[in-house]
Amino acid sequence: MGLQQRRGLKRSLLGPSPLVLAIALAAALGGCANNRPEVTGAISPSSAPISESDWRQRVETLAAQYRSHPNDPGVAIAYAQALRATGQRAQAAAVLQQTSIRNPKNPSVLGAYGRSLADIGQFAQALDVLGKAHTPDKPDWRILNAQGAVLDQMGNHAEARRYYETALKIAPEESTILSNLGLSYALSKNLTRAEATLRRATADQHAEPKVRQNLALVLALQGKFDEAERMTVADLPPDQARSNVAYLREMIREHDRRKASASPKVAASG
Repeated sequence: MGLQQRRGLKRSLLGPSPLVLAIALAAALGGCANNRPEVTGAISPSSAPISESDWRQRVETLAAQYRSHPNDPGVAIAYAQALRATGQRAQAAAVLQQTSIRNPKNPSVLGAYGRSLADIGQFAQALDVLGKAHTPDKPDWRILNAQGAVLDQMGNHAEARRYYETALKIAPEESTILSNLGLSYALSKNLTRAEATLRRATADQHAEPKVRQNLALVLALQGKFDEAERMTVADLPPDQARSNVAYLREMIREHDRRKASASPKVAASG
């Protein structure tokens, strides 16, 4: 959890914060920008994380390639991914917008463009573009998952879950879908079901660390700080883990103070 997430979490000691969970959904929608290139409008794994400096170098290299080959969808998608990884989300969307104009029926381009629109908060347009990235007779579970995440960020949680359930019919027990579904339940304040769904997601041995961090988030929102702390330490780099654990402990103290202050006071009998 980053600083912005932890601030949202602090405000959520007595219930889930739509802001912090929407941040988690946005991260799930965009994929892990540290190590995953976009393929076929979706995300494919790679063997090792990419450092921030490496991403900046990739931006420079891919910018030159994009200028030389503006009509190459693969170059444009890779360039946009690098831009997004370095926080240049609006520019990534602009690149993919031009690429989608040149390649209006390319599902890889449309999938990437739809995600980039969601990155910058253009949710309605993102849904429209993502809807064109696959067809009813050839649905793509990755696109369905992204559509669900967009709907969740728009507040349409029941409709979002229909997309996740459809995606799960194509890819049963896929951890990335279950992770988004769990967060969707959390956004609807159904933390019990959110936890159960996220535990299903983390049962996949190939689940990404961010899936377990989503479970840790939901556990913390329920006051299950010990398990949330163990999960945080297991996945994060030492410095970040220490920071998050310290924050969790601060949450415990504040949670206990709130419980104590909310307890009814009984007058002493004389």
